[in-house]
Amino acid sequence: MLNEAFNLISDKVEEAVKPQGFAKVKIQSTDDNELVSLFTSETMAYSVIYYKDKQHTLLRECGMTDDGPDNDWKTLATWLFDPDHDTLKEASSIANDFCDAISAPSAVKKIKQAKKTKKSEDGNADPLFLAKRFITLFPDIKDEIREEQDCYYPFRGVTFARASIVPRVNELIHNGKAGELKKLGNILSAQYTNGDVDTRSIITIVILNSVPEADEAKIEEHLSDNLKKAFSYAKKYRGKTVKPEKEKKKKQTIAQRLEGMQK
Repeated sequence: MLNEAFNLISDKVEEAVKPQGFAKVKIQSTDDNELVSLFTSETMAYSVIYYKDKQHTLLRECGMTDDGPDNDWKTLATWLFDPDHDTLKEASSIANDFCDAISAPSAVKKIKQAKKTKKSEDGNADPLFLAKRFITLFPDIKDEIREEQDCYYPFRGVTFARASIVPRVNELIHNGKAGELKKLGNILSAQYTNGDVDTRSIITIVILNSVPEADEAKIEEHLSDNLKKAFSYAKKYRGKTVKPEKEKKKKQTIAQRLEGMQK
């Protein structure tokens, strides 16, 4: 009964999201406590998930990156489904509620806005956008990006890359598996193509030039032809002092701002 009910819900959600450019992705949960269906578009992802221990059925959404969902999931709806007592009638009601949430004007507007934003970002990706692309490889970097944003404006792309991206990239290149190296190469190549001047410089002069020469070949084979060529030119700057970015003004914390207003 449970599998049949879950498939009914997933199938109805799939019908609802198809017109909006979503496609079902074949995935298999590694957790025996879960049943999961995933639907992705260019900019967003929806998932239907059932937790057996809690008997909860959830509809969730998150953004998409070049390498898949960013996994910053937001729950849109939660329903209780007890397979020992509930029937396909209850499953159908859950499915209808999920479909209503997906088809609501606000949801459709959100998808359109995400597409518009991505189109703009793809043509002019900045250092902050580049930094966020690494979250799929290094999830723990997300907190460091948020801290940098909270403390400094504008985002210190070079400083952040040197402190937070370079050490992780070097460790991955030295010890990572082929699949991880390919994913890293795809991220660097895509962002070099779509990035602004600052982003391209960070990728070549800061990130790639910091890769130990003994490990260069491991990542070069996964780079696009354009980025390989740019990297070869950038190597002449290796070991030379490059003018650092100007120190940005540190943001005041919320507490500091409130204190200033009270004086």
